[in-house]
Amino acid sequence: MHARLLIVDLHADSLLWGRDLLDRARRGHVDVPRLSAGNVAVQAFTVVTQTPRGQNIESNDDRTDNITLLAIAQLWPPRTWGSLRQRGLYQAERLRDTARDSHGRLTVVRTRGDLAGFLERRAGRRDRTAAFLGLEGAQSLGTDPAALDELSAAGYRMIAPVHFFDTVFAGSAHGVGKGGLTAAGRALVAGLEERSMVLDLAHASEKTIDDALDVARRPVVVSHTGVKGTCDNARNLSDAHLRGIARTGGVIGVGFWETAVCGRDAGAIARAIRHGVSVAGIEHVALGSDFDGAVATPFDASGMAALTEALLAEGFAEADIARIMGGNAIRVLQSALP
Repeated sequence: MHARLLIVDLHADSLLWGRDLLDRARRGHVDVPRLSAGNVAVQAFTVVTQTPRGQNIESNDDRTDNITLLAIAQLWPPRTWGSLRQRGLYQAERLRDTARDSHGRLTVVRTRGDLAGFLERRAGRRDRTAAFLGLEGAQSLGTDPAALDELSAAGYRMIAPVHFFDTVFAGSAHGVGKGGLTAAGRALVAGLEERSMVLDLAHASEKTIDDALDVARRPVVVSHTGVKGTCDNARNLSDAHLRGIARTGGVIGVGFWETAVCGRDAGAIARAIRHGVSVAGIEHVALGSDFDGAVATPFDASGMAALTEALLAEGFAEADIARIMGGNAIRVLQSALP
């Protein structure tokens, strides 16, 4: 049954680390061989440009930055050392270069036509994986109106206004002010929709989610999260927000790590998915592993069959598992991509 699924994961931070994603590694969670082994058809590679020291889920500001030292240590180009924008553009380049050198094993998806062509080529073949780019926190946009066009041209198709701290666009669930969308944030949402880019509300404050749901006119995604119904903390979504995301036609990517699901096994993930389905509906729950996001998960990309087994044990039918494991995310991408 697992081999018949079309699996999509909406969140992995693998481009942040210095591994060659065409080689199977002994560390981390994601590379092309392990995606193929786990039958993952589409992987979102989400780009981090700044994280605060002492990062936590309660309160952080933007005065410190872990990524500068990481960029220097990993010999990123000097242009990335002091520029958040260049960090985003460089990681996009890395993904393009990886796909170019993969001999067809990895395809970067930018349009719905790219996605349709990939799915046709992949039929019956597990040794093909597609990727699309997401940005985790819009701080790299700064206040330059042209920045969104630059990132779109680089291949970005999903952007979250915030990560672990408040930005000029919105409040983070882990920020200091935890406010809502600013005027710049509302303009950002409109700009994303004009460019057929997906709004990602992962890490957003409750007020930001409320404001975004008020103005969004296209499907909204939460790329990686948990649900308060099984794991009540500041990181996770309330039932009201689960319903709100569903009303946009979007999806909630349930995460695989302990803070998201209050457990360390596939069963905890399946229970969170069960709650999400019971509240938002079967068409609005997806996967958002947070692989390579400096978190522990019960398995890496090669072990996705463990989640299929856990969903069966949770009582889901095969057709519903197919929706959760990838069908719902594919539907959103098919409608949202340019």
